[in-house]
Amino acid sequence: MLEKYRKYKFLFKQLVKRDFTRKYKRTVLGMAWSIISPLANLLIMYLVFSRLFGNNVNHYAIYLFAGQLVFSYFTDATNMGMSALLNNAGIFTKVNVPKYLFLFSQNVSSLINFALTMVVFFVFVAIEGIPFSWKFLLLLFPTGCMILFNTGLGLILSALQVFFRDMQYLWGIMTQLIMWVSAIFYTLDSFTPLFRRLLYCNPLFVYITYFRQIVLNGAVPSPALHGLCALYALLAFAIGCIMYKRYNQEFLYYV
Repeated sequence: MLEKYRKYKFLFKQLVKRDFTRKYKRTVLGMAWSIISPLANLLIMYLVFSRLFGNNVNHYAIYLFAGQLVFSYFTDATNMGMSALLNNAGIFTKVNVPKYLFLFSQNVSSLINFALTMVVFFVFVAIEGIPFSWKFLLLLFPTGCMILFNTGLGLILSALQVFFRDMQYLWGIMTQLIMWVSAIFYTLDSFTPLFRRLLYCNPLFVYITYFRQIVLNGAVPSPALHGLCALYALLAFAIGCIMYKRYNQEFLYYV
């Protein structure tokens, strides 16, 4: 894969540049929407849910922002990744290039948006008076896991989208379900121990929990949480790679 990357390095850079700029093409505010959009969602959710759950959580704005930050990156990366093959069919049906380059470029574009929002997140952390510590460096671990996880899921979704065009609608419903079971805006105090354990079957909840434990609790997450983060990332990426390898030639007949 590294050898192919060197060969198509120029193409990959151009794809990343195109994907990032095309997202904000003909908009007045341009890249500023990378920050405005998640902040607007955060404000709306804060106004709606702060009275219901805010009294039970210290620094509820940061609690909410951490969940929204991870979820927004997940939805942006997977939605863009899902359409990577169909949107670039005009290129790879005429030129023999690795098809996964199109999805990887989409994920880099989403990662840039995530990084910009992360800067704003840390500004909010500072405003809330939460002390920064060396433990914040550990956030690189779940971030790396999310990159692998979102890329793997993008590989899976983009392959399915080629064969089943209904995937875009099904995935829209699925992301709504995932949002409600990721504890983005509510706490787990009123839920049974069984329900709390079941939530760890949701990778998004695991990554959100990792962020909150570092930032809000100032605690190093348990080895089990580290293991789950890595397991979900590697599993999604492995399945995605297998699907691409298995159906690589068939994509040409269905796009």
